Amino acid sequence: TTGFDNTATGLNALLSNTTGRSNTGSGLNALLRNTTGIQNTADGQGALRDNTTGGSNVASGYQALVSNTTGSSNTALGVHAGFNLTTGDNNIDIGNRGVAGEANTIRIGTQGTQTKTFIAGISGVAVMGPAVHVSSSGQLGTAPSSARFKDEIKPMDRASEAILALKPVTFRYKKELDPQGIPQFGLVAEQVEKVNPDLVARDDHGKSFTVRYEAVNAMLLNEFLKEHRKVEQQSRKIQEQDATITQFKKEMQTIAARLKEQDSKIQKVSARLEMRTAPAQTVANSK
Repeated sequence: TTGFDNTATGLNALLSNTTGRSNTGSGLNALLRNTTGIQNTADGQGALRDNTTGGSNVASGYQALVSNTTGSSNTALGVHAGFNLTTGDNNIDIGNRGVAGEANTIRIGTQGTQTKTFIAGISGVAVMGPAVHVSSSGQLGTAPSSARFKDEIKPMDRASEAILALKPVTFRYKKELDPQGIPQFGLVAEQVEKVNPDLVARDDHGKSFTVRYEAVNAMLLNEFLKEHRKVEQQSRKIQEQDATITQFKKEMQTIAARLKEQDSKIQKVSARLEMRTAPAQTVANSK
């Protein structure tokens, strides 16, 4: 063969290598079927056993990346880590078997086996960006809002009225969850489910687990906007009524001014009539 810079330790390690270079195989059947793959590191019995042309893979543990054939730039740590990977690239599997054909994916731990996660450097650290969500399968991500991810977009209309039946509560988490017993404010998933099942997220057993507060917030906004539009309509009506009243006052003032003018004219006419009738009465009295 023409391969070079390879290191093989263990029975059948790098047994089939032809032109592959810069590979390290340590353990029984490590990199057993590798032919042209380069820059692979396999540490453990059967690690990267079936790899043929894949390169830049790192497998540490019993049968780690054992089924990988042409996938490259994969990292697997632990017994059977990345066991199911075959042709996918750029995967990181730590304590997880991975998924055949999967690519560009990080998997840490096994769903249903590890039940708690502690990662330093997160709590108390300020960072800007969208909220991170966890799916029922344990996948991390952010909820997309772009229209390119959505179908059947339509106004919420009366669908948000369901939140008016929700019952906010105060509570404390049980001691095994929160030993400090800090007062909490929120909703109870089981109660929310009775109002609208779409507002809850479920666990692996299909039971209500948490409330989709981001959806509740959107519904609250819709209800607020509906009330705001009502207030705006009432405000316009009040403005129209105020304008009508103002116009009515102006008309009344005009009428009052005319009546005052007419009253003044009547008084003048009355005064003239009195002046004309006064001499006649004097003559009559003298006779």
